[in-house]
Amino acid sequence: MRILLIEDDHRLATLLASRLQREGHEASPCFTGPEGLELATDGRFDLAVVDVMLPGMNGTELTSTLRERGIQLPILMLTARDTVSDRVEGLKSGADDYLVKPFAFAELLARIDALTRRFTRDRRLAFGPISLDTSARRVIADGRNVELTAKEFDLLECLLRNAGRVLSRTELKEYVWDFSFDAQTKVVDLYVHYLRRKLGEAGEVIETVRGVGYAIGR
Repeated sequence: MRILLIEDDHRLATLLASRLQREGHEASPCFTGPEGLELATDGRFDLAVVDVMLPGMNGTELTSTLRERGIQLPILMLTARDTVSDRVEGLKSGADDYLVKPFAFAELLARIDALTRRFTRDRRLAFGPISLDTSARRVIADGRNVELTAKEFDLLECLLRNAGRVLSRTELKEYVWDFSFDAQTKVVDLYVHYLRRKLGEAGEVIETVRGVGYAIGR
């Protein structure tokens, strides 16, 4: 895991970074809210540990700003305050978990591991020889990387998220191109053809349901 530590206590941040690295993670400390916000938006990190009390921008503001920008980086918030209202404020800002100082390193590590498992499940989809990572926007088929256009990727993601269910051409068109795209449903057939060609033999998992649409794993 590539972990961003946003903590204004230099000694604590350095200590946590060192211990996380010993556990096999990559940990990068920074010490102000604005610096943390900039680093958290560049896509390099898998998870952020954010202290509430930061100079320049507090952790709650930082987290709210990330969520407003559509950045779903998992966030574990640290604070020395343990009132219910403080915890509620942190979680409402968009934090995914909350840990009160002082804490045992083992608990911090356990919470990081739990968040990792949860978000890995959410962002990775797989069926048969195909796996898709929504965060990295990467597709692997039969062990090889497959380069897809944005619409091809969205179409495959929709099919994988609904594995076992038949999706009509209209449903697929609305999901991938949204309601404002006024194309005939035959555009779906064209993009399924593109997908199958790029996926190679793995593309056979996309089943044509005659007169209806497409499915994976029906």
